[in-house]
Amino acid sequence: MENQFKDFYDVLSENLESYQGEYASFIDHGPKLFKLLTEMLEENSISKELRLEISAAIAYYVVPMDIIPEQVYGPYGYIDDIYITTYVIKRIADELGYECLKKHWKGKGNLESVVEECYDKSLEVLEDKTDIILSYVGLKE
Repeated sequence: MENQFKDFYDVLSENLESYQGEYASFIDHGPKLFKLLTEMLEENSISKELRLEISAAIAYYVVPMDIIPEQVYGPYGYIDDIYITTYVIKRIADELGYECLKKHWKGKGNLESVVEECYDKSLEVLEDKTDIILSYVGLKE
């Protein structure tokens, strides 16, 4: 029997596909936002600094015991991942505009609206944890 390896995006999608909880309206965007960041690494116009921020946000998804670990909290544990992802996407948009990002967006809905919704709702849930999350990956001192 041959092992079939799954892309992390596929694992992430499977983990969240049946989630119907309180935060489903924005947690459901997590896999597509993750995929957007991975696609942005292929964009030649991304600066070295932004590449490092993108890589930090991607790594945060993969780290098993981050600030709100999925292994402990289930889908709720993706809220901090979504926060850092949208934080970095907003930084990319500030530097390059949303048009550059939209070329790689495979999710449902208007990208800018999705990013704003996910960012705002994750801020509401995380409250004072955002500085800790950004510091964890070196995006804030």
